[in-house]
Amino acid sequence: MYPRQRAQETPDKPATIMAETGEQVTYRELDSCSVRLAQLLRSRGIGPGDGIAILMENHLRFPEVAWAAQRSGLYYTPISYRLTEDEVAYILNDSGAKALVVSARQRHLAARAADQAPGVLTRLVIGDPGEGFESYDEVLALAEGGDQGGEIEGSDLLYSSGTTGQPKGVKLPLQGRPIGTPDGLTLVVAGLYGATSESVYLSPAPLYHAAPLRFSMAFQRLGATDVIMESFDAERYLAAMERFHVTHTQLVPTMFIRMLKLPEEVRSRYDLSSLQCAVHAAAPCPVPVKEEMIAWWGPIIHEYYAGTEGNGFCAIDSKEWLAHRGSVGRPITGAVHILDENGDDVPTGQQGFVFFEGGNAFEYLNDSAKTASTRDIRGRGWTTLGDVGRLDEDGYLYLTDRASFMIVSGGVNIYPQEVENVLVTHPLVMDAAVFGIPDPEMGEQVKAVVELVDGSSGSPSLAALLVSFCKEHLASYKCPRSIDFTAELPRHPNGKLYKRVLRDPYWEGRATRIL
Repeated sequence: MYPRQRAQETPDKPATIMAETGEQVTYRELDSCSVRLAQLLRSRGIGPGDGIAILMENHLRFPEVAWAAQRSGLYYTPISYRLTEDEVAYILNDSGAKALVVSARQRHLAARAADQAPGVLTRLVIGDPGEGFESYDEVLALAEGGDQGGEIEGSDLLYSSGTTGQPKGVKLPLQGRPIGTPDGLTLVVAGLYGATSESVYLSPAPLYHAAPLRFSMAFQRLGATDVIMESFDAERYLAAMERFHVTHTQLVPTMFIRMLKLPEEVRSRYDLSSLQCAVHAAAPCPVPVKEEMIAWWGPIIHEYYAGTEGNGFCAIDSKEWLAHRGSVGRPITGAVHILDENGDDVPTGQQGFVFFEGGNAFEYLNDSAKTASTRDIRGRGWTTLGDVGRLDEDGYLYLTDRASFMIVSGGVNIYPQEVENVLVTHPLVMDAAVFGIPDPEMGEQVKAVVELVDGSSGSPSLAALLVSFCKEHLASYKCPRSIDFTAELPRHPNGKLYKRVLRDPYWEGRATRIL
């Protein structure tokens, strides 16, 4: 269940195809290039337990870099190209990456960031070298190929924004298992979603996110073909489904919404009859949107609730969902507990903090306090992603809120404190609160409420200035879409901010405070 086996069985079969250009990499090429990169890294002293980083857009060569690390017992950290150079540099340093592989398109960003990361000694670019990078293809041509022997499974080390204002790496323990050992997600993809070596998987989302990366690699473990979109566009997505006879795909609710907004003549133009299974996650789907999608595509839509942390997995198919509308499913392993602030189970139907029992162990790299905050206070080993929800009498989970005020916009996690920490550095700002408000397309959008130093009521021009200030320091998707001003934020004398007082009016009239 890894590229070497697939290269031996079906060497000329496409492993990866770029949806827009049709460029492809065969399983023979995927295996050969990933082996050569693995050998190069090994020759430079990068061994099991060490880390590398990847900074690319959705690129034809992305999978081979991930597989090189996966088959070498390494940690590999894909980094969003939407981040600033300082944000990229922070992740390079925090993850301890010893090598960085980038695409030509991201070379300038990578060079500026790598200059701040002295531990990254091997720097490779796919394309013309320069700016302190070696040519990826030239060094691979000199590396050894063939069977390296003794290969063991590595792991991704993915970053999500942290509540303390800096991203946190989710580190899963390495088990030292031989390469090809079946992993849990591959078993889910095959057993729950019916994937086989004949499947064609369409991935429209950035590969630096957990689900697109992990699902793409799981399908390649099975010998399927991955079709990768450079970026999502509703009509181009439908065209790719028809062109490549796609059988499986994964989306986020924002993508559903954009497709549903296409004119009917555009939606009906494409043959989607090959599609067997569409999976969505990352953010709860509005009930009317999912009803429309099931009516359009049929009862082939599956939903799951899980996190990068891998501590639990709930799943629900279309038939179950139609009987439990709004649910994110039941656990397929372990158990879900809804706990109150004292760590006690709450009665069925009442909301509380969602904890998983029996999930994988994980830690947040270099942040023991954040790791400890995910464990239940009774010491039973149960863990939480910070969500609030309830269970119905049949054991189906419904998410109703987020304890951490995390914002999910278009399926991307945004933590408010990271934005607040930037806003309060502006000389005109005394205090700031950031939270999510409803957005009909993205699920949530970022809202900021600011208290000014001079106590004035602010203005639209000042709001625009503060948004621009945020964009100088943070990736634009994290920045407020709008800013309101207040004479004084509702803080307790002990410093606690009563953010719900600010946020709740925007959610009035809604059954839950989560989209």
